[in-house]
Amino acid sequence: MKSVAQFLFLSCFATTVHAQQSLKKAALPVASSNYVSKVWVADNGDGTYKNPIIHADYSDPDAIRVGDDYYLVASSFNYVPGLPILHSKDLVNWTIIGNVFTKQPPYDRYDTVQHGGGVWAPSIRYHNGEFYLYYPDPDLGIYMVKAKNITGPWSEPLLIKKAKGWIDPCPFWDEDGKAYLVNGMAGSRAGIKSSLIINRMSVDGRQLLDDGALIFDGHAKHPTVEGPKVYKRNGYYYILAPAGGVGTGWQLALRSKNIYGPYEEKIVLENGGSITNGPHQGALVETQTGESWFLHFQDKDAYGRIVHLEPVKWVDGWPIMGVVKDGTNVGNPVQVYKKPNVGKTYPIETPQESDDFNGNTLGLQWQWPANPKSNFCFPAGSSYGFLRLYNMPVQDNTANFWTVPNQLTQKFPAPNFTAVTKVTFTPRTDEEETGLVIEGIDYAYISLKQTAAGLVVSQTKCIDAEHGKPEQKTEALPVKSNTVYFKVTVKNVDPASADYAKYNTAKNTKYGNALCVFSYSEDGVNFTAVGEPFAAKCGKWVGAKVGIFAIRHGQTYETGYADYDWFRIEK
Repeated sequence: MKSVAQFLFLSCFATTVHAQQSLKKAALPVASSNYVSKVWVADNGDGTYKNPIIHADYSDPDAIRVGDDYYLVASSFNYVPGLPILHSKDLVNWTIIGNVFTKQPPYDRYDTVQHGGGVWAPSIRYHNGEFYLYYPDPDLGIYMVKAKNITGPWSEPLLIKKAKGWIDPCPFWDEDGKAYLVNGMAGSRAGIKSSLIINRMSVDGRQLLDDGALIFDGHAKHPTVEGPKVYKRNGYYYILAPAGGVGTGWQLALRSKNIYGPYEEKIVLENGGSITNGPHQGALVETQTGESWFLHFQDKDAYGRIVHLEPVKWVDGWPIMGVVKDGTNVGNPVQVYKKPNVGKTYPIETPQESDDFNGNTLGLQWQWPANPKSNFCFPAGSSYGFLRLYNMPVQDNTANFWTVPNQLTQKFPAPNFTAVTKVTFTPRTDEEETGLVIEGIDYAYISLKQTAAGLVVSQTKCIDAEHGKPEQKTEALPVKSNTVYFKVTVKNVDPASADYAKYNTAKNTKYGNALCVFSYSEDGVNFTAVGEPFAAKCGKWVGAKVGIFAIRHGQTYETGYADYDWFRIEK
């Protein structure tokens, strides 16, 4: 039988006993992907796990438990499909089960690339038999969507607060039936930061009932406090929020007997000299057996904001996260730890990466940097066993790939990995091109291009694409066949090493240590390096991405296409 404390802790997920009893019915079975990465597995197979549990860019994670299932959502910014949803049975092994939307509203805005905009830190809760998900667009306001089933269909995004710079919303339904929304502020948009705001909210979660009140000011001791998550336990309202900045901050816990405060404060997780910088915002969850755990992200530059899992011990009414060093009362991140006790043992699985393109839909790991047009690509798995990308035209005034929407990308999955793909290219005119890209503020790609002299392979790179800098191409190498294999090997290199310094400027060094080497093959066995190694760089609030594209310059009656047979992530 659950204790009163446990019941109140769960009240942020389901506010009535009836809702708790209906959890399994509402959640419905979630099919396992049965996918196991070749490059990063957090489950050690011996009852322990290693951090990060997901070495991929799932920024600003929030998570809940519904029955025996755990669900995690994360920021997607301008990338679509947006608002990814992951599922786990044990908090260590995760798989992607869906996205909230395939196109991001407002459509006239996000049909073009809006780097750094879109979906910032979301929150998810389960209330009265429905999943509620709140997310901010920092330029437009706070949206709400909901669904009876975690995989949808989700309602159309509803703008419940039109305001610039209102971010990181978290809903809370109290035992007395009242509802609230707590959020942070983005100084870049609102001109206000380091402040937490609370609003009364309608019970149905569809509107805010007042203009909000300030409940915490972090300027003095906790600058840039943001990302609040609200819970209740033993009569206390708890707000967990990161402060001090993404790369250098700490986890702050606030508590009060009144949701409006005043709040006591305590730092409950900090770097403590560990290799986990930050550590930044996340979610508190409780297992079926009464254990508490905290998921949060670490900013790892080009690799993105990767997800960690920390044990939580309640000490004097405070959630101390990670492990406590002698002589302190603040938690530090763990590197290896015993897996959560969820009552059972589950198979190892990881978020999807490789794709053989044998189905009639794209894998859930793929995203575009803007709302895709209907003719960007067509899966043809049942008929042909490939993905067809059409060579879409780029605008004449396009300086580089920074504003090109038809790049099909996915997140970096590990510190060291190789992406290999096989493509058959059928251009109609000269200047049509397809290739394998590493995308960020700086980017590079290897491509196959139709020229007056025939098909050629070359490497292209662009430094500071964000500010319209031009591309630089290597010498073109002729190829005999229109079927080629592209490969990029990504290696985690010490930024202080000579190898890294050789291929990077001092300006870029702080952004990561992912060194990328491109090569191609005409037989799939013997690969030839092209160009020079490239130091990957993060994008706007996101890690670097790897993917494929097909473009052309100029006008033609019928465009050519590129048939991608498969895309594989390997060691």
